[in-house]
Amino acid sequence: MKAPSVRALVLVLCVLVYLLAGAAVFEALEAESERSGSREVERRAAEMKQKYGFTDAEYHRLEKLLLLAKPHRAGRQWTFAGSFYFAVTVITTIGYGHSSPRTDAGKVFCMFYAVLGIPLTLVMFQSIGERMNTFVRYLMHRSGRCIGLRRTGVSMGNMVSVGFLFCLSTLCVGAVAFSHFEGWSFFHACYYCFITLTTIGFGDFVALQKKEDLEKKVPYVAFAFTYILVGLSVIGAFLNLVVLRFLTVSSEGEDGNERMTQGDLHRRSHMSSNMSTVVNGHSTFSLPMAGGNSCTNLISSSCGENMGPKRRSSSLSHHGLSSCCFCPWMSCGLDACESFSLTMSESVDHGCHLNPVFYNSVSYRVDGASYCGSGGSSALGSLNGLLIPDRNRSFTRRRSV
Repeated sequence: MKAPSVRALVLVLCVLVYLLAGAAVFEALEAESERSGSREVERRAAEMKQKYGFTDAEYHRLEKLLLLAKPHRAGRQWTFAGSFYFAVTVITTIGYGHSSPRTDAGKVFCMFYAVLGIPLTLVMFQSIGERMNTFVRYLMHRSGRCIGLRRTGVSMGNMVSVGFLFCLSTLCVGAVAFSHFEGWSFFHACYYCFITLTTIGFGDFVALQKKEDLEKKVPYVAFAFTYILVGLSVIGAFLNLVVLRFLTVSSEGEDGNERMTQGDLHRRSHMSSNMSTVVNGHSTFSLPMAGGNSCTNLISSSCGENMGPKRRSSSLSHHGLSSCCFCPWMSCGLDACESFSLTMSESVDHGCHLNPVFYNSVSYRVDGASYCGSGGSSALGSLNGLLIPDRNRSFTRRRSV
């Protein structure tokens, strides 16, 4: 299974586990309060029925009337200011539910309005968030230069930390303002700001719902609208940084694995092509140089060129090897491979060099050594990866200078 598929499966499992854990915690925290609240409502309803003589049907009609009257407590909702407030909650997907269209035409227009307005608003918030992140990065860079820091680069971690501080500051400013204007406690005001700016929008706390606030408190209305739009931009910028950080780490890991795999394949193919090549029917033994961009031939192909056809054909009887020995520790004319080596006289007769100087400006010195068994042999000695040294004699070994 590929890495993106594994990551998607892990994320799905994490979300499911997160949902199950949240459900368990919310049940433990809220279930008892719900039961006690339900018992209290039933008790008070029974008292009202007994005190005023309501029947069950009359009491249910009274409940419906109270529910219908709730949106009108703040006065007229469908003034221009109230309609603008509703439009903001629609395109930002907050959806308090404090007011909703009652006519069929209004419901149809609301659907089409949301289809175009929600994507447009999301793109706007993303663009504003990117500009805010760019401006903050510029300020941090300039601040580092002004105070004389040697390294003024701004990392992604620094940006995430600053974005988190901006989010906290936005929540605190809104909590102070709404606790003053609405009469809420600081905790409830902070809760309202968080539910609003994360577009959850439960509707249990809604600003501008006091009597005639939308019509008479114009500065407060302007502040509320501006705070919602600016706060959503700040939260969007922070979430953009967090998501971008996660995607960057994931893509870097995938690209690194892919580059490693491709690099290994390229190096292996390059080394295999350089270690044993055939040029004009003559085999040459070569090793890659540093960086893998060039190679050096350890044995000149001129040995085979100077040999006659019969000598060349007889020497190629085993696996197509050329007349020159392919053992990586010996120069031409110093034999160690049984059935595949040339005698000293043959090497001299056919123009092979006896000195330890090899082609492509690579020099070696030759040290005497004895046969050390298969454990010290190299797989570079033959095409099949096996060395067949002469067990009856010692051989000479080259060493790079």
